[in-house]
Amino acid sequence: MAVFQLDIRPATRIAGVAALYHLKKPAASGPRPNILRVGSSTRNLTGRGNGLAVKKNAENNKEKPDTCTADELHYVTVSGSEWRLALWRYLPSPKAKPRNHPLLLLSGLGTNAIGFDLSPESSFARSMSNQGFDTWILEVRGAGLSALVGDHGEEIVSKSKKSPSKLSETLVRLSERFLGYFDEGRNSVMACQIRDLSQKLVNIIEGQRSVAPHIFGFPDNFSTALEKLLKQLDLIEKYDWDFDHHLEDDLPAVIGYIRSECRPKDDKLLAIGHSMGGILLYALLSRCCFEGMDPGLASVITLGSSLDYTSSKSSLKLLLPVADPAKAVNVPAIPLGALLSAAHTFASRPPYVLSWLNPQISAPGMMHPELLEKLVLNNFCTVPAKLLLQLTTAFEEGGLRDRSGSFLYKDHLGKTNVPVLAIAGDQDLICPPEAVYETVKVIPKHLVTYRVFGEPSGPHYAHYDLVGGRLAVNQVYPSIINFLNQHDII
Repeated sequence: MAVFQLDIRPATRIAGVAALYHLKKPAASGPRPNILRVGSSTRNLTGRGNGLAVKKNAENNKEKPDTCTADELHYVTVSGSEWRLALWRYLPSPKAKPRNHPLLLLSGLGTNAIGFDLSPESSFARSMSNQGFDTWILEVRGAGLSALVGDHGEEIVSKSKKSPSKLSETLVRLSERFLGYFDEGRNSVMACQIRDLSQKLVNIIEGQRSVAPHIFGFPDNFSTALEKLLKQLDLIEKYDWDFDHHLEDDLPAVIGYIRSECRPKDDKLLAIGHSMGGILLYALLSRCCFEGMDPGLASVITLGSSLDYTSSKSSLKLLLPVADPAKAVNVPAIPLGALLSAAHTFASRPPYVLSWLNPQISAPGMMHPELLEKLVLNNFCTVPAKLLLQLTTAFEEGGLRDRSGSFLYKDHLGKTNVPVLAIAGDQDLICPPEAVYETVKVIPKHLVTYRVFGEPSGPHYAHYDLVGGRLAVNQVYPSIINFLNQHDII
């Protein structure tokens, strides 16, 4: 139940993103880095190969939060960023055979680690650790237990006062908070429309609750979700990053730390990415090919991921009308988690006005309703507009681009020498099989394996079912474990 915290500060800025991932193997005589454990003595920590200096932070002496169901919780603070990244660690089962490589799990857009460990009976991470893999889940900046830190290491929290319990008051406060992002001179008409709409929502919802409580008997979590959204808006201006920040800053720090902690003999990791997590892994391979560098990965598995969505009818196109207005009115972030939590009430209860949302996550019958609700209410986070805007380039010709718009990640993936298993779900509305294949086809054929799960007569797999669907443990996990076994060699 230990909590670990590292402050990683590169001695020099290495040119080229690929160089950030290429950590040279230290001399055999070099001391093994130690980690601070709660209640234990402390020693100086050193990184490996790339000049990383690691030091103790006084906040290590706190208990692991109850929300973290991993065996250990680690923190990594990256130089040049106010974000402290959380790493959930699942120790390998002592009953399993020893493995050669640690396993890194990357989750999707605006999600935290919970999706990989939803319950003891539905835990992707625990299933991997039971197979003997030292398993780590990264929560990138803005996700889960990752947090903003001040100049002296203190955590920055919302300064909002306790929100009122009445739904109507919360909605009014929420609309006024959104109006703060508008220039009244340029957007006065839109501002008036938002005020008018919020008041109408208050009147409709409060009216329906009074005349038909059996239909609009919203549970407390709806109002709580709106209050959570209001609190997140206090910090939302700090959400100022894009996809390349995850690729160039978050991943290097975390990969370097896992290597220094686990010390694989060939200095490589195994990696699995779901949704945007898989996109990050594809982008890493592409960048390293372009730079002529070794990505330090023994193999890559992607679940519902692609660099190019132009050939598909992906529902991610919904991002297009969201991202552009956000840019136009200078809204820095979209509080996806709070919005989905609030919308879940309308999607899962009569009159089911937002029932189309659930199939985006899970195919009918593939998840227990209580687990699906837990996923929706707890797994999603706030998403920066800059991140959304960069991801929308995946719908343009040539696929996803870097922030400059000049580097197409798909263009260099064909030069990779890393084995890839690409998995798709037959009813994945977010990343349909045709989108997955659009990336698969540029990878050398002898290195890529492509699998689509789901049958014409059922069962079917939607976006999250590949990770936590009720049949995944018996149908999807064996293919993943078999692929890991093939490439967990030195």
